[in-house]
Amino acid sequence: MTTDEERVVSVLDLFRLDGRVAVVTGASSGLGAGFARALAEAGADVVLGARRADRLTGTAREVEATGRKALAVPTDVVDPESCTALVGAAMDAFGRVDVLVNNAGIGTAVPALREEPAAFRAVVDVNLMGTYWMAQACARVMAPGSSIINIASVLGLIKSYSPQAAYASSKAGVIGLTRDLSQQWSGRKGIRVNAVAPGYFASELTADIPRGPLDEFVRQTSTLGRLGNQRELDTAIVFLAGPASSYITGITLPVDGGMTGH
Repeated sequence: MTTDEERVVSVLDLFRLDGRVAVVTGASSGLGAGFARALAEAGADVVLGARRADRLTGTAREVEATGRKALAVPTDVVDPESCTALVGAAMDAFGRVDVLVNNAGIGTAVPALREEPAAFRAVVDVNLMGTYWMAQACARVMAPGSSIINIASVLGLIKSYSPQAAYASSKAGVIGLTRDLSQQWSGRKGIRVNAVAPGYFASELTADIPRGPLDEFVRQTSTLGRLGNQRELDTAIVFLAGPASSYITGITLPVDGGMTGH
């Protein structure tokens, strides 16, 4: 049985983010820049964080081309104070933070017996610790109804194409972190926390992998048999960001062409 309020709000309206402010880390290029554009297209103003400050300008222009406002803030998610400063800048500019997309990430592909401790730690620092620091900083100011979306990876769930112990373990950690933060914050603070686990997409992280062998690996290990495209991931982000997913928290959503179910 539907309520009068449910009848008034259309299904498409539930995917709108008008009046909301989204923070996207790793927004200087690649998937993060795409997420920023998609959130803006759905109606959100967007705060952009990344270490490469010069490249944030381009993403900001793309967000503003949709008619929404953009704020670029040089940010290193490894540093908790930098994360706090990003959120402070967002609050000064917009007075609120409603959505966080924890996208900043790096990866290596080194055989485990040859991986240096510093390289392993660097991946975990950005992918797992950085996700935690940003989530902490945003949760301190978020109101009930807000959404945190952590970008995990299908490699946190299944075997990888190449030797990626640091990357796979950091992303598995993000999945565990997502469950715990959802348990802590969703009921008590009204902040939903979910993760997206992308499969193989054409992005900066896959740019150095020879496409022939990668395409064949994806063909053999996924149901759809191809790499994903940016828009197929954008729609999952927009869905989890707003009221369309208001009854969903603590989950990891694979967007992987069927790799996890193959």
